[in-house]
Amino acid sequence: MSKSDSRYWTAFYTKPRNEKKVAERLSEQGFDIYCPTRTVIKQWSDRKKKVKEPVFNSYIFANVDELERQEILRDQGVASSVFWLKKPVVIRSYEIEAIREFLEDYPEAKAENINLKYGQELEISDGPLRGERGELIKRKGNRVILNILSLNYSLQAEISVLKVQEI
Repeated sequence: MSKSDSRYWTAFYTKPRNEKKVAERLSEQGFDIYCPTRTVIKQWSDRKKKVKEPVFNSYIFANVDELERQEILRDQGVASSVFWLKKPVVIRSYEIEAIREFLEDYPEAKAENINLKYGQELEISDGPLRGERGELIKRKGNRVILNILSLNYSLQAEISVLKVQEI
C-alpha cells in the first residue's frame, strides 16, 4: 500500500472555541488541515467588524494516515477523534471539496444541527403550505413528514427540514 493510499480525511473534536487556533498550529507543523469558516459581522458597542468563525463548532478536518492521526491527538486543543462504528470516521475527499466550494460561493453560510422530535409541532416556513402547522410524524433523512390538520382532514406532507421551523 502506497503512502497516498493510506491517507484519508477524518474529523477531530476540539476543545470549545479552539478550532481556528488548533487548525493554524497543526498546519504550521505540516499537517493537511481544513477548518471551514464563514464570515460574520460582529457588533460591539462602538463598531462593527467582519470576522471569520468556524462553520462546524468544535470540529476540524485532516487528511492523514494513521500515524499522523495519532500525532494530532497529542495536540493540547484536540479533544478526540470522531468515531463511526468504533473506527475513526472517514470522510470522502469529494465531500470536503464540496464544503470548500460551497463556502467559496456562500461565505456567510451557517451550519445548524436540526434536532427535531417526533410529535413536535412545526410551522412550514416556505412553499405553498407556508404558515401551516403540523405534527412531525416521521423523518426521512433531510425530509420530514408532517400531519397537518386542516378542515377536519389529516393531510400528510413530505417537506424539506430546511422549510420547517420550531414553534
